[in-house]
Amino acid sequence: MNKRRLLAFVPLLLFAGLAGLFFIQLSRGGGSNVVPSALIGAPVPQIELVALDGLIRDGQQIPGLTPELLQGKVSIVNIWASWCAPCRAEHPIMMQLSEDDRFQMIGINYKDKPQNALRFLGSLGNPYDFVGVDEDGRSSIEWGVYGIPETFIVNAQGKIAFKHVGPLSAPLMVNRFMPALEQVLASRAAAGLKVD
Repeated sequence: MNKRRLLAFVPLLLFAGLAGLFFIQLSRGGGSNVVPSALIGAPVPQIELVALDGLIRDGQQIPGLTPELLQGKVSIVNIWASWCAPCRAEHPIMMQLSEDDRFQMIGINYKDKPQNALRFLGSLGNPYDFVGVDEDGRSSIEWGVYGIPETFIVNAQGKIAFKHVGPLSAPLMVNRFMPALEQVLASRAAAGLKVD
């Protein structure tokens, strides 16, 4: 009988332990956007994505995505869609980042209708140097995408250096994203590579 009573408390003890872990994580400032990625330090996926047809800059079609584009220059890769409200919320930050010419901006348009994506960029501005279309979402799986928006920093060697899940905000930019980006840019400069 005592053994039965003891076993009845096991689920309660497990619940208390998990609740304690969650409380500790929250008190340390951890959040749902801090998601570990097995791809950190790994080469970018070797995928090609067609251009968003009709996305024009200076009279020229903006190119899609090829693996070669992610070599030789630091890149910010942002996975977005016109139907994604958090993507719309973070878009001013993407526009601000696009003003810095030390890196290139690459957009992956996720499971979107081309006319909606064009309208989104037409009304809010286009921060991207390249935009690849991931119509069915399969290529984004190669990037380890959980949900959009997601933003990656890729170093000049074509390896993923940083991943952020969710929309970027001003505090996240100051506390996490820009320090990571500056570290990647400094590593490139220390290696003697030109920072454009």
